[in-house]
Amino acid sequence: MACKDWNNIPPGPANWISVETIEEGKFPNLRVSFIIHKCHHCIEPACIQSCPSGAISKRKEDGIVVVHSEICLGKSKCGLCLDSCPYKAPQFREDNQSHMEKCDLCLERWEQGKKPICVMGCPTRALDAGSLEEIESLYGKNHEAIGFIYSLKTKPAIVFRSKSKINNKCYIK
Repeated sequence: MACKDWNNIPPGPANWISVETIEEGKFPNLRVSFIIHKCHHCIEPACIQSCPSGAISKRKEDGIVVVHSEICLGKSKCGLCLDSCPYKAPQFREDNQSHMEKCDLCLERWEQGKKPICVMGCPTRALDAGSLEEIESLYGKNHEAIGFIYSLKTKPAIVFRSKSKINNKCYIK
């Protein structure tokens, strides 16, 4: 909700970030995991290569993949970016004339040295953002998680940190 509010995204199908709950196992060995779906600002973004209008680019200084909506052909005339992205990060609003939009890591905040609003608004502090090298130095180089397939073609700039081992006992009063 913080993302939708910050970026003035109206209710509807466009979500620049979403959280999926993955449930596994059978009682008493249950496991719940959460995975985010958003633009992973890939090292080799397929969306850039597929865009015929050049509306998508990657900033050299920080690797953020940005969309120039004013030159996007729109969903009804193109949509190749969505078809090419293995993570379905490109988003379109309900009307067929909408132009592509997606997470830009809250670029205006980023340029002020602030973290994206999703990181600041995450109640469990499960998200972080920074250069890939910085994030890997803090959390390791694990690029695998339940519900996520790492694309060797696009090389998403994402790191997963395993949940800490916790006491799996359930106490009911």
